[in-house]
Amino acid sequence: MKLAYGRVSAKDQNPERQLIKFRELGVDERYIFVDKQSGKSFDRPRYQALRLLIREGDLVYMDALDRLGRDYDGIIAEWKYITRELDADIVCLDNEALFDSRKFKTMGDLGKLLEDQFLSMLAYVAEQERKKNGQRQAEGIEVARANGVSFGRPRLTIDQAFIKAYDDWKAGLITAAQAMRQAELKKATFYRRVKEYEEEMTQVIKDS
Repeated sequence: MKLAYGRVSAKDQNPERQLIKFRELGVDERYIFVDKQSGKSFDRPRYQALRLLIREGDLVYMDALDRLGRDYDGIIAEWKYITRELDADIVCLDNEALFDSRKFKTMGDLGKLLEDQFLSMLAYVAEQERKKNGQRQAEGIEVARANGVSFGRPRLTIDQAFIKAYDDWKAGLITAAQAMRQAELKKATFYRRVKEYEEEMTQVIKDS
């Protein structure tokens, strides 16, 4: 059976480019799984649903290796689990020459060795890209804070109380409700400010 997995890093990003490829390959819509969140963790609902569905002989399409994830050890572990423990196959469409597990399987032990080498190399690159993006985001946030970020409709001033609450919430140290109390904001205002703050941070990163 053909299955496909797509991923984008944020809810406002569009995975349609990936979906078009999967449809052109004849993957049934029921078996296309898409997450809209970071690839740092593999605890993604749609990926976990796909994982439970995979059976021996299935073929899983992905647009690129970094759609699977951006954690070095996790990428390797998940690839081997699918291709060796479940005995299914994976094809990464952006580089089918290197990342089509069916080709490696026909080469026996040598194929496993080559697959491990290529996989380790690209998994490492994927993780380094994630770390670089995280660093750029942190740097962009610091620059924006130093310049006194404010937002429109009407423009909302981002004070230190909100920034501290936001950071603690995003780090998983407090719940959203606790962050609202800490920032002394009502729910609607808090989420509006979060949205505008993150939009501004995204623009700062693009401009950096």
